[in-house]
Amino acid sequence: MNALGIVIVSAALGGGGLALLVNELLPAAPKLGPALARLNPPPAPPQAAVQPASTVQVRAQAQLGQWLLRKVPLTLPRRDLDLLGHSAEEFLFNKTVLVVVGLFAPSVFVAAWVLLGISVPLYAPAVVGLILAVVCWFVPDLMLRRDAGKARAEAAHGIAVYLELVALRLAAGIAIEAALEQAAFAGRGWVFLRLQDALMASRVERTAQWEALRHLGSRLELGVLADIADFARMSSEEGASVYEPVRHRAQSLRSEQLSAEAAGANADTEKMHGPIGVMCVLVLAAMAFPALINAFNLST
Repeated sequence: MNALGIVIVSAALGGGGLALLVNELLPAAPKLGPALARLNPPPAPPQAAVQPASTVQVRAQAQLGQWLLRKVPLTLPRRDLDLLGHSAEEFLFNKTVLVVVGLFAPSVFVAAWVLLGISVPLYAPAVVGLILAVVCWFVPDLMLRRDAGKARAEAAHGIAVYLELVALRLAAGIAIEAALEQAAFAGRGWVFLRLQDALMASRVERTAQWEALRHLGSRLELGVLADIADFARMSSEEGASVYEPVRHRAQSLRSEQLSAEAAGANADTEKMHGPIGVMCVLVLAAMAFPALINAFNLST
């Protein structure tokens, strides 16, 4: 292989590594398929001689991720992973792949430069590779935290709708247990699917609904579910009417969301002050530049 072929192969490998990094940085939608598959597993075929390549690849990634979990002493953000429907094995596998790509990507580019006749110190790819490996190690955590924050904000909107649906059914004289289930099955979003899973699991396991809701809120770090659990416990154990508390909690949750959105809009507006000021300075400089040039020519 000549020098041009080596350069092309090196550039292709480097571009593939950058593509993997960009794919990891893109926001991922919550994956509810695994949760639904655990509740309603499809029947296995009588004889599965050949498995699809995608299934074999996913299984290989899961096995490698399990091995990494056993070997690497690491505390994972399991609540955020559970919220987004990601497995710990997949998360750790992606971190490892990004670290390897960041570690060896500079060497590929340096090899291409050397073949082109550009002299590069030998320690440069090692230093840059270590820096990129450290950065790539923390990139999935930052992306996971960002996606989890967006998912919790979306969950707050869904739970507000759920509370309103529960209040409507309570106003119609339906018991709290039936109201919670009917309101959960009235929606189709991922928040309602999680509520359906929790309530159906409590029915199968013959546990209290409020315990299932409290456990779900603790797993996903959604404090408003603890309030719903308290309302359900009050109605179930004490026989209290919880229509007014549920309706007021739904209204207060809506007010909190509107306040948060207004604060975010104000913050975005304040962020625009700096770029607008720089743009005004540039416009004034462009307008004053001809006059300054003329004054300088007259003085000379």
